[in-house]
Amino acid sequence: MKVAGVQMDVKLGEVDTNLRRILQKLEETRRQGARLTVFPECAVPGYCFASLEEAREYAEPIPGPATEQLAAACKSLGGQAVFGMLESDGDRVFNTAVLVGPGGVIGTYRKVHLPYLGVDMFTTYGDRPFEVHAAGEVRIGMNICYDAAFPEAARCLALLGADLIVLPTNWPPGAECISQHCINARAMENGVYYLAVNRVGTERGFEFIGGSSICDPAGRTLARSSSVGEEILYAEIDPAKARRKHVIRVPDKHEIDRMADRRPEMYAKLIEPHDLKSPGRG
Repeated sequence: MKVAGVQMDVKLGEVDTNLRRILQKLEETRRQGARLTVFPECAVPGYCFASLEEAREYAEPIPGPATEQLAAACKSLGGQAVFGMLESDGDRVFNTAVLVGPGGVIGTYRKVHLPYLGVDMFTTYGDRPFEVHAAGEVRIGMNICYDAAFPEAARCLALLGADLIVLPTNWPPGAECISQHCINARAMENGVYYLAVNRVGTERGFEFIGGSSICDPAGRTLARSSSVGEEILYAEIDPAKARRKHVIRVPDKHEIDRMADRRPEMYAKLIEPHDLKSPGRG
């Protein structure tokens, strides 16, 4: 399956403008043969809101107006899309990624790891287990931005059977190492394809760095953005390669299986609760 990552600018609070451009880019990637198109984190509302009250105005239920527009486009054009938005659920607001297809919403993911930055200073921590969703023949897991800095998030999705992990993101300056190295590492250590799509442009003093990339299950870069401008990346995804966890490099002499070779009985420290708190979160 051919996939696309749309590195684009996003205008804060200009939902109609952002949706119009998302739909235009979706049409373009479909013309190029992509069956799955991934857009940045908070591609619908923007990211750098100054308060929960300000952000709440742009949060929507799921399903809702944004997901209905994208689903209608997928029904007309075929294929699926992943995009970032703010989700309203009662009094709570989540930073959410949504996978939609011709039949509507296929799956959602609420951001689990929240940095002290932008709207994430005010959103609620994701409260649902990691999930994998089918898009055609490819099994997709979703993370968002800061999640890529926590290898446990990608590992959970790999153990659930993901062939491809998609990461809508809003990387600001300081995230260059994540962009340049961690995406390849997450792909390699889990034997999955990994598609990270950052935004570009400036919002309230934050200039976003681009750096989108697509990596294969060996950690090799299939496509990487060449600038901090708008750009579309394409790559071919072969789910059989992601499912072949037992790699034979030299028969009977050098074989690895990053799933079967794990030692979970030695990892208890990873799931011990901690009492550390993020800045500004009480």
